Amino acid sequence: MSKKRLSVSMMASADVRDELSCSICLNIYTDPVTLRCGHNFCRACIGRALDTQIGSGVYTCPECREEFLERPLLYTSIALRNIAERFQTIQPESFIFCTYCSHSPVPAAKSCLSCKVSLCERHLRVHSRSKEHVLTEPTASMEAGKCPIHKKTLEYYCSEDTAFICVTCCLATEHQGHQVDLIEEAAKKKRDKMNVLLKNLKAKNAKIEKRVQDLQECRKDIQEKIAGVRKRVIALFQDIRRQLEDLEKKILSDISKQKDQVTAMASNLTQKLDVQKDELYSKILYANELCNMTEPVAILQESNKDHFSGVFIEEDLERKADNLDIVDNMDEGLISETLLQGIAEIVKNVKKGINVQAPTDILLDVTTACKNVKISPDLKTASWSQVKLNRPETTRRFQDPQVLSSRSFSSGRHYFEVETSKTGNWRVGLCYPSIDRSGHQAWIGDNKKSWCLRKVYYNNSIQYSVMHDSKVFQLTQQLSSHKFRVYLDYDTGQLSFYELSDPIRHLHTFTATFTEPLHAAFCVLKDGCIKICG
Repeated sequence: MSKKRLSVSMMASADVRDELSCSICLNIYTDPVTLRCGHNFCRACIGRALDTQIGSGVYTCPECREEFLERPLLYTSIALRNIAERFQTIQPESFIFCTYCSHSPVPAAKSCLSCKVSLCERHLRVHSRSKEHVLTEPTASMEAGKCPIHKKTLEYYCSEDTAFICVTCCLATEHQGHQVDLIEEAAKKKRDKMNVLLKNLKAKNAKIEKRVQDLQECRKDIQEKIAGVRKRVIALFQDIRRQLEDLEKKILSDISKQKDQVTAMASNLTQKLDVQKDELYSKILYANELCNMTEPVAILQESNKDHFSGVFIEEDLERKADNLDIVDNMDEGLISETLLQGIAEIVKNVKKGINVQAPTDILLDVTTACKNVKISPDLKTASWSQVKLNRPETTRRFQDPQVLSSRSFSSGRHYFEVETSKTGNWRVGLCYPSIDRSGHQAWIGDNKKSWCLRKVYYNNSIQYSVMHDSKVFQLTQQLSSHKFRVYLDYDTGQLSFYELSDPIRHLHTFTATFTEPLHAAFCVLKDGCIKICG
């Protein structure tokens, strides 16, 4: 920059600085705000000024003294803030100028801490180059360049005391044996450490950003999945309502048909009974006439007529009376059966719609069972045995009280349910077939090849937890049931445990990328017992 341009720049800078200075703190605006009267202040400055006026009944502008009956609103001046921030980054006052170029400002190339002067390139060439003269990058703060005790140039830095010291200080008792370096060397070491720290911080920041991105993608996937499930559930209930309405219409239609049949039958019987009633009435009149006759010969002659028979009247009346029971017989059993069949069909369709799974049938593999594990004849129950059972030694057999299922899972979704004993300790879960069969790494949950839910007695209390790779996660819930469900979604890599209480409760879910088929795994310690349900 030429001297003329620099001089003009400095003059313009001073004028602009005056316009960008707060009248309260006299510094460049920081977060400038504007009052209604048009004057600008730093937000913090005007805030403190207005706080002092609380209780006075009136607020005033520090610049023009305009009064406000209420605390004035502060309006952010975005344009003024941007100008102030830009000015601070480009203002010429940030330059350090040569001390000896008094006739015109010339930027300094170096500063001498010994002489407390700044030097341009021309004056630097004639400046003393002796060791007593310490040259640094141009700086305005050179008062601290002298040792306050020995009045010598501060050329060294003590890392242990974090202090700038002179050559005499290096020989003093308080700094003997300390790590002392030249200021430039100490600064370089610190800069190198900061570079390493910066690299580590950037790496950690990259990991955090990646984790945040993964969580955001996971949340998005979960939201989409929930939205899909919600949509299917709404459609399912709409279909259930439609099927119930159809079933209701069918049941009501069947009831109406029975009503029409019974009504028609009753009408038909009523007509027949009316005819019978007329006939009976005629016979009653005839019989009444006979009863009123006094001539014996006439009575005997009338009784031989074909249209009158006492037997006919009795049998016919009984038959007509039996027909009346048919009218009172509506088939409610048929209605109930139709209703139950319809509801059962709806439930069947609902199960298809939500893909309800049945428990997976699994059996215990005796060839893997420890000699201290008793297996029931149906291969569904594993229990602790104090006496070792007579079983052949094989490479598949556990040396600890554990047993695997004969069936394995390498895809799809499966679940099985178990009922555990109230006494004794136990573990239940899943594992790879390559799990060790002896040693500490053979216990379910104590290695990377198995996952389990476990119950232990500790400090006279029962504790439930889940385990994987020897990492224990205590369950905070109070469990009341002794029945549990183990749910596996092999393809998505999820293994979940549930307590079969009322209602069913989720206990924990492991997430992993499964690399081998999985077997159900059971561990029963003293007095322990696990039964596979179903």
